[in-house]
Amino acid sequence: MRTTWGAKISPGGIILASWSQIERIVSRSDLVLLVLDAREPLNTFSRRLVKIVEKNGKKILLVINKSDLIPRNIAEEWKSYFEEEGYPAIYVSAAKHMGTLKLRTAIKHTAPSLPTVASVVGYPKVGKSSVINALKGKHSASTSPYPGNPGYTRTFQLYRVDDNILMIDTPGILPIEGDPLERVLRGHPPERLDDPVNPAVMLIQRILRFNPSAFLYTYGIEAADPLRILEEIAIRRGWFYKRTREPLIEEAARAVIRDYHNGKLTYYIRPSQLSNNSGTHSNENQDTGIQ
Repeated sequence: MRTTWGAKISPGGIILASWSQIERIVSRSDLVLLVLDAREPLNTFSRRLVKIVEKNGKKILLVINKSDLIPRNIAEEWKSYFEEEGYPAIYVSAAKHMGTLKLRTAIKHTAPSLPTVASVVGYPKVGKSSVINALKGKHSASTSPYPGNPGYTRTFQLYRVDDNILMIDTPGILPIEGDPLERVLRGHPPERLDDPVNPAVMLIQRILRFNPSAFLYTYGIEAADPLRILEEIAIRRGWFYKRTREPLIEEAARAVIRDYHNGKLTYYIRPSQLSNNSGTHSNENQDTGIQ
């Protein structure tokens, strides 16, 4: 384990963020863009971040990213859901540069004043860097380094998106917390899981609940039992234990989690389906849900 200007970095190169680093980024922003995964908006929402934003007297804009993975009417439902809860929201697909102009407009409408300094925050794998790159575009220009330490570099750059928007060019990576399923949904790297099978089984069950055809579409696998799905993936890819020649389901489990993170496994949840039965947790001891 090594550190880079206060941020711990694992042997696998994964940045292990801290809430103090997030607070530094928030304190240097006028507006915080919290990026959510359109497939799991509530499980990638952070009440703790919202409290930090409010404590610092800043504004927040929810960016529902990867909206190309869900139907547009579902994205609209989530936008309305969050707005009814008092949070301005917009849906985009940053990697495909869909909704970028609307995002710039939303930033200007939500900012307390113009010009404004915006930061981009969220869990791993929600597409923070894609949002930053989409906003920067081809015509943005870096300004002088912004003084202070967000936790990853000694200084970080401000990019001028246009005359009214300056953007901190360092994504704030929220610490991953929660139960095994929540941690996977929030981008926990499968390579760092000692036992990936249990969270992968939970993930498969959740995906099948909302899209029974997901594994048929992605892998051509008709099975509905999670362990059988993992076995078939391992067999098709030639992953076997050397001694027993049984399917290496641990590697298949990591592949499923990785494919979910990369957007290859698609499903969606409607706000009307939110309940503890659907696997969405929202009690006071967990950093998810809107209270």
